[in-house]
Amino acid sequence: MSFVIENLSETTKAAKEELRAALPQCKEVFRSVEAEMRKRVSEIAKERDAGQEVIPIVRYADVANDRVPAELIEKIKSRGACVIRGTFPKAQAEAWDQQVAQYVEENHLDKKLANAAEDKYFGTLASAKPQIYGVYWSKPQVNARQSEQHTNVRVFMNRLWQAESNGVRHFDPNEAPVYADRLRRRPPGSASLGLSPHVDGGSVERWLEPNFRKVYRHVFAGNWQKYSAYDPAHRTEVQEVASPAVCSMFRTFQGWTALTTQGKGDGTLQLVPIAESMVYILLRALQDDVPADELCGAQPGRALSINPQYHSLLLEAVCSIPLMQPGDTVFWHSDVVHAVENEHTGSGYSNVLYIAPAPGCAKNSAYLKKQAPAFVMGKTPPDFAPDDFEVDFVGRATERDLTEMGRKQLAVTNELVGSLHSLSA
Repeated sequence: MSFVIENLSETTKAAKEELRAALPQCKEVFRSVEAEMRKRVSEIAKERDAGQEVIPIVRYADVANDRVPAELIEKIKSRGACVIRGTFPKAQAEAWDQQVAQYVEENHLDKKLANAAEDKYFGTLASAKPQIYGVYWSKPQVNARQSEQHTNVRVFMNRLWQAESNGVRHFDPNEAPVYADRLRRRPPGSASLGLSPHVDGGSVERWLEPNFRKVYRHVFAGNWQKYSAYDPAHRTEVQEVASPAVCSMFRTFQGWTALTTQGKGDGTLQLVPIAESMVYILLRALQDDVPADELCGAQPGRALSINPQYHSLLLEAVCSIPLMQPGDTVFWHSDVVHAVENEHTGSGYSNVLYIAPAPGCAKNSAYLKKQAPAFVMGKTPPDFAPDDFEVDFVGRATERDLTEMGRKQLAVTNELVGSLHSLSA
């Protein structure tokens, strides 16, 4: 099910009145949150400006052998992000990059993109034109998702969450269902193809939808110190406003795999590495300088914009990710503010495969049931604008390319394949 808003202005007014009434000391609470955020922002900016390692870096070998130090895990959780070096061998990632290029060129994707459906998900951001291709089922994408290496890192990231709270097991972190996403191919010299700071996974819903409010129950009650960004309670029950490119699976983190070398200045990822920054964002919208019928610019079915007018403090902590090599992966918490540099001033392509960790739960299983037929038929996954570019693409991955693990992660069964092929015969 999706969350439906009949009248955004009136619904927002009513919600803010209700939230303020439940938290009469809202101003005082926000001041204490602001002081904590200022402390964290100052710490991050100091490290960044000194050239220190702001985003924690982990070696894949340590993930695979379960020997990531406890202090490093705590830093990952605090910063809400990490880079995993060498998830794939460099040669493998470079080969995949060449295969993706061949796949899109031989199938004349450039001509099809001229008629692509516009998802408008980033439409309210100042910079809103990322060079992202609506391609989901190339063999490199499918092989990377079903690989032992990427499965290991997704499970590692899932396990940073609690999985259980108040005697309830919310998800299985050891499962790694696939959320099929797109890829980015950004050529050098491209400008105005970035994304302004934003958060995915819900915009106005965070204040308006009942289960989202329960996720942030401690924040809205004024007990923000009790809030944990890694408590999954109610997150698997939230309902999003239906819109192309709004993710309807529960992702513990977002992430991508580098296919090329890329770093600061190469039109790549930036983060505000504070796992609990959502506390500030939520309470900021309840302050007196924000119009009664607005939520700091948030719009349904869009990315949650983080802007200078209301969130200048957080923007002081924007950091570029470390230099990435082909085969490295980067992950950031689903509530972490992130952006993409407007200009690519480097000399080579900045190419990535978007692959995010997601655990086993009823919400994700429900999505897999809708996504699996899309894979078999080569169609666009249900969360995205229905271009269906790949239906007749030569070299597209099929069920024959899936390993046993890949079938499980995509929920593709022989019965499903047989029934869909018989319908199309």
